[in-house]
Amino acid sequence: MAVQFSEEKLNKVKEIIARYPEGKQKSALIPVLHLAQESFGGWLSADTMDYVATLLSIEPIEVYEVATFYSMFNLQPVGKYLFEVCQTGPCMLRGSDDIIHYIKEKLGIKIGETTADGLFTLKTVECLGACGYAPMMQLGKFYKEHLTKEKVDQIIAECRAQANN
Repeated sequence: MAVQFSEEKLNKVKEIIARYPEGKQKSALIPVLHLAQESFGGWLSADTMDYVATLLSIEPIEVYEVATFYSMFNLQPVGKYLFEVCQTGPCMLRGSDDIIHYIKEKLGIKIGETTADGLFTLKTVECLGACGYAPMMQLGKFYKEHLTKEKVDQIIAECRAQANN
């Protein structure tokens, strides 16, 4: 099956491209990648990235360079709940390594893996810009801050309850 945006999403892509001067459509790459990831299962396959390159009239390698650089883009399928735990200095000083180890143990997965039920993926990321709330992680559009083992247990329980509804 070929990757293709719906008409509505394609109109959104055109709107995004129109924000930039003629011949500078590459500037639309990051917002279009976000739209593609959202539209095609939460990750960017090679076919999806090639499709984005075609839409922007750029080389596929230009898309790959951006998609592989930023941790906000997933290059393999992810679970319904993506735990993106900060692993930079301030979070590490406040125990993010322990939190990462606890999540791995609790869910029975390694970094980059997804649980067998498809619910959870664990990913480590660089600074999320909330150093004063360390250790922390991003879950969807929300930050989960001042993490402890108890808070992690609560987050996992809430996600499971939400998934069962």
